[in-house]
Amino acid sequence: MYAIAATKPETTAPVRARSEPIIRPYRAEDRDRLAAIWLSASRIGHPFLGEERLLTQLEMVRDTYLPMADNWVAEVDGRPAGFIGLIDSFVGGLFVDPEIHGAGIGRGLIEHAAARLGHLDVSVYADNASAVEFYRRRGFVETGRQETDDEGLPFAVIHMSRAS
Repeated sequence: MYAIAATKPETTAPVRARSEPIIRPYRAEDRDRLAAIWLSASRIGHPFLGEERLLTQLEMVRDTYLPMADNWVAEVDGRPAGFIGLIDSFVGGLFVDPEIHGAGIGRGLIEHAAARLGHLDVSVYADNASAVEFYRRRGFVETGRQETDDEGLPFAVIHMSRAS
């Protein structure tokens, strides 16, 4: 599952960007930086998956999901700070560098996707309560649940949609 992580450590205050984010299309040279953002955000948002599984998923994200999705990158101060991966209207992933979490990057990426596509769908690990709340605040409503993730593992997933 190209999972969702939009959380930050509770012990740190958000770091503010020196410049406004620019949302631009993904470039091949972004791959390693976006994979690093995915891993650091996933370690915080999905600790229940365990380090070994995250490292295995990292390879899939870097080598399969990033090349196949319609990715948009939020660049701050000349460097990728987050990204959204879209498969048609499905948000396959939304990840923000934990060092700049809370600066509106995730919100900007969701609004960019909504402006382009209108209706959006997303699947979120139920144990990632802050991501579930993030999407609710952005107008997403629950449309279903499943007790296992895409790999058949016992991690509940919440399906959500946002109308155009």
